[in-house]
Amino acid sequence: MEQRWVSLVSAILIVSVIACFGVATDVGAASWNGIEPFKTSRAGVLKIMGPPVSEGADGVLRFNVSGGSVQISFVNEKFVANKKLRPELAGVVLEIVLQHEHSSDTAESMKLLKNRDFIRDDVRNISVFRNIKDGVVYTFIEGRLKTTRYTFADSQLSRARR
Repeated sequence: MEQRWVSLVSAILIVSVIACFGVATDVGAASWNGIEPFKTSRAGVLKIMGPPVSEGADGVLRFNVSGGSVQISFVNEKFVANKKLRPELAGVVLEIVLQHEHSSDTAESMKLLKNRDFIRDDVRNISVFRNIKDGVVYTFIEGRLKTTRYTFADSQLSRARR
């Protein structure tokens, strides 16, 4: 009986480890408000956000949100062709751009200065922090957060290819 118990516990541990590795390798892009690049469809965005304030000629949807606005763009046929992606990705979210109008967040308050996941670029009064692995980019102007971009993660792009 004890041998069967040990075998059962061993099997559970092995399955747990395999499941953890499976989850760890299936990392997606950072999401915002339940919307994720390369996954959420246009219909999904409209279900979450409701009707947009405006829509650009290129299909970019604009919404007013607390603290600013958000623009959501979608993968189009040209992007699919240029990046050699699977055709079914046309129409899913490509990028989410939050415009922060009155943010008091700084790189310091967001603990980005010592975060090794981010690459920092500075030009005059603009600082950009990029996390390419997760697809997140923060732009600070005169030290204050102005935009947050959520886009596809590097790993997603390679998996999305044909």
